[in-house]
Amino acid sequence: MLDSTAPPASHTRADRYARLGGLAAGVLLSLDLIDAPGGLGSGILAAIPVFGLGAVAGVLLGEYLTARPRGTVRTAGLAPRRIRDHVPPRLTVLLLIEMSLLIALLVTAIAIGSPDDTGRAGRALTMTCSGVTESHGPWPGTFYAVPALASLVSSTAACGHALRHITRRPGQEQDRRNRALAITAAWGLLTSAPLAGAAWTAAGSLRGLSCDGTLGSVAVWILLPVCLLALGTAIWCLFTVVAPKAFQR
Repeated sequence: MLDSTAPPASHTRADRYARLGGLAAGVLLSLDLIDAPGGLGSGILAAIPVFGLGAVAGVLLGEYLTARPRGTVRTAGLAPRRIRDHVPPRLTVLLLIEMSLLIALLVTAIAIGSPDDTGRAGRALTMTCSGVTESHGPWPGTFYAVPALASLVSSTAACGHALRHITRRPGQEQDRRNRALAITAAWGLLTSAPLAGAAWTAAGSLRGLSCDGTLGSVAVWILLPVCLLALGTAIWCLFTVVAPKAFQR
């Protein structure tokens, strides 16, 4: 694959403005979704992927606005570029683990969730012990889990397309790595933020029940560290999306 000289300053500015525009659009749309009435928290679930996809769209727009580099050829490697060679390895492994935890938690929540007092599927956790039935919510069951899983699938596909496009495009190697980091961080935000919310919500519902027994107590002590880990990852990814170059070594 061929790599060329650095792009002119005008192209760099266009790329930066496109990223900021994507972030701004994501923020505005997210705030609109959060303020939507009657959402019962579902607006936040929709706002997170909208913001992340806005960041991804900004990076891609910067790619399309920047002309293909021309000029003196610097290198001429014959080996094809691979996505895994451009994404940050440790962050990618962490995000894959968190995605697996998110899917496992949401699938489990769907399986054991119950309707709430107004009939919304999977929005409560109901248990019976000693002839007494207890119910507590909100619970990250069907009402929340299905939209979260759908947004995870769509955002993963969008980020995968963006990484494939960035990897194959001619240009400076460091520019590709910077953009790949921004896309990976956006995907991380789309993965870790829902995991933090789902783990916190599930732990809160379990703590609100007295019928969960030892198994429920153990689950709470597992969910709380997962929530903290995911929250820390989400914050790191958010700052990386805003300023990816600041996190380049």
